[in-house]
Amino acid sequence: MRRTIARAREDLAMIVARDPSMRSRAEALLHPALPALWAHRLAHVLHTRGHRHTARVLAYGARVATGGIEIHPAACLGRRVFIDHGAAVVIGETARIGDDVTIFHQVTLGAVGWWRDGRREPGARRHPVLGDRVVVGANAIVLGPVTVGDDALVGAGSLVLTDVPPGARVMAPAAEIVQRPSAEDREDAARLLRALATSGCW
Repeated sequence: MRRTIARAREDLAMIVARDPSMRSRAEALLHPALPALWAHRLAHVLHTRGHRHTARVLAYGARVATGGIEIHPAACLGRRVFIDHGAAVVIGETARIGDDVTIFHQVTLGAVGWWRDGRREPGARRHPVLGDRVVVGANAIVLGPVTVGDDALVGAGSLVLTDVPPGARVMAPAAEIVQRPSAEDREDAARLLRALATSGCW
């Protein structure tokens, strides 16, 4: 019981430290990451003890309550994992996340797909491993049994399919500023739009 209370206090302190909009631990109680993390801890214990259905129900309830933070009960999360904003975060069954990791919204830590995972050995890892102090930016996707090393940063919008060394930075291409298109370019775009609109692709 003391350990549970200590972890809860640690979570609250972590949220205040990493979210500038939170001014106190009392306010941090309303952060969407908390119900997701606390429900996952209980679901993980239930799952490892063979209560898979109950663990799934708990995980589903947390997903509904948090606006879409979906953490499989079998996934292993370290201490002080911070899920900022939280919307549409997916963490797969065999994912392992280290301590002091920060995950932003719309992040997927997933598998590559049943068509490949079905050929793996039974019990083989299908999801990523994140080391300690990793930061995963908004809308980043990390797929398969890859390892993201300690202190690495996966930038917003990145697609990661291979291992990332410790301390490395993975960055998606930045948006390109295009000058005002010419009249010819605008007419080409209009022709394409008309063709699509009349072909039933909408």
